[in-house]
Amino acid sequence: MSRKVVRLTVDHLADLPGPCRSCLFWELDPVRRRRVRGEAALAEKEAWVSEVLREWGSCGRVAVVDDHVVGYLVYAPDAFVPGSGAFPTAPVSPDAVLLTTAYVADEHADGGLGRMLVQSMARDLIQRGGIRAVEAFGTTAPALGSCLVAAGFLGSVGFKTHRPHPLTPRMRMDLRSALTWRDEVEAAVERLLGVVRPHPEPTPERSHRSLGERPGER
Repeated sequence: MSRKVVRLTVDHLADLPGPCRSCLFWELDPVRRRRVRGEAALAEKEAWVSEVLREWGSCGRVAVVDDHVVGYLVYAPDAFVPGSGAFPTAPVSPDAVLLTTAYVADEHADGGLGRMLVQSMARDLIQRGGIRAVEAFGTTAPALGSCLVAAGFLGSVGFKTHRPHPLTPRMRMDLRSALTWRDEVEAAVERLLGVVRPHPEPTPERSHRSLGERPGER
């Protein structure tokens, strides 16, 4: 099975699984959102992604399994996300980017794709420089079709509560911590590979030393 994470483009929108393909919960304020329906919503979503790509850069990551899109996440500066102003724990910190949406199809849940997406986002933001953190409005009561990311998932991938709320806490992941976390994961993989690698064949020099002899002794 082939798994990879790629940058979100406008071409991906039509293939996104789940309810967020044409949802404008984050992209428009409540008044404008009520005026957009049907095909116009998808066009508005495409226009939003195009604008962010043009003015800020990559704003999402897509998980692809065997050439099929099975998950994605979207992130952008708060200035591009008018829907965020409705939350009691708003606004987003000025040094942070907002993670709005994270989704993995049910049949691929618990396979590590969500963590892969978050790692790819963190790597992108670290490489850009000038961004200290990622924040998200989590939900403690996730429901089918919810536009918020479950607080439990956010906590499992490195976010901590930054401003508490019983329903929609604002959570934060410091990118320095994300970098350390990534390094620790890579080091753990290296240790695992070291365990399963076959031991090298002993050389004559190693054989002498294992017997307590110095090279050249007989």
